[in-house]
Amino acid sequence: MNYAMYVFCMLIWGLNFIAVKIQGTEAALEVSLFYRSLIAFVLFYMLLKIKRLPLRKAHTNYATIIGFGICNFAVSYLLLYYGTIYSTAALVTLIFSLKAITTPIFLRIVFKTPLQNKIYIGGALGLLSVVIILYPDLHTISSSFLLGIGLAAVGTIVTSIGDVFSYYNNEKNIDPVRANTIGMFVATLSLLVLALVTAKDFVFPTSLHYWGGLLYLAIFASFIAWLLYLLLVKDMGAAESSYMVALFPAIGGFASVVIGESTLSWNLVLGIVLAVLGAFIALSKKKKSEFPG
Repeated sequence: MNYAMYVFCMLIWGLNFIAVKIQGTEAALEVSLFYRSLIAFVLFYMLLKIKRLPLRKAHTNYATIIGFGICNFAVSYLLLYYGTIYSTAALVTLIFSLKAITTPIFLRIVFKTPLQNKIYIGGALGLLSVVIILYPDLHTISSSFLLGIGLAAVGTIVTSIGDVFSYYNNEKNIDPVRANTIGMFVATLSLLVLALVTAKDFVFPTSLHYWGGLLYLAIFASFIAWLLYLLLVKDMGAAESSYMVALFPAIGGFASVVIGESTLSWNLVLGIVLAVLGAFIALSKKKKSEFPG
């Protein structure tokens, strides 16, 4: 049972940005992300009621819950969405896997947690993997493609900042379902305001690929996989469960080739191998868990 849940979570989150690419831009990305967040919030709120957890609780630092929601569910997602559209889902998945390195670095800066040499080794391999994938096309890469890479990198950093808030919330024994419900609500509200301020049209596309991608991201990636991941952490431990992050580049890279977005080449394969190796090294014997999806 644990094996099935592990594979399910790994595949669902590994295909995150493939789903974003398939969903496309029939609606503004801000609007699409608002729809996703709204659906996920409703699901989390229903779960909160089923578990009879209070939405409000005394002596709760709501600032860190709000920070977690804005960083992990709004800002980082939006940056990664744009990064995926401007570049490739395979490359964004690879860059996002670098959170296995960036999150421990931020935890070290804020909470003075130990930072072992394996983080530097994993980080070096991760950066090398990006260089190897891009190197053959350096002279032909467009400015929009480079912008996509930059947005994905910033989005990954923002995710790691959100993981710092999540770490604090976990240390204060804030129930993760409650934290996600409040965080998703704040993200949904923030995205709504952003879409209104920037005059985005709230359209409802009719294509199956748009709604298929949206429902995949909202129901499977943002809700079901997250719940199964909590069960895995409880049954297998945080360290073993977090290893799935290391395989995201391989899953995203393979899927990118299948949908015709990327071409199978030596540099893509080598880059993915190095990214997986770097993430495995960085995650080895990891004691704390940050939710990847």
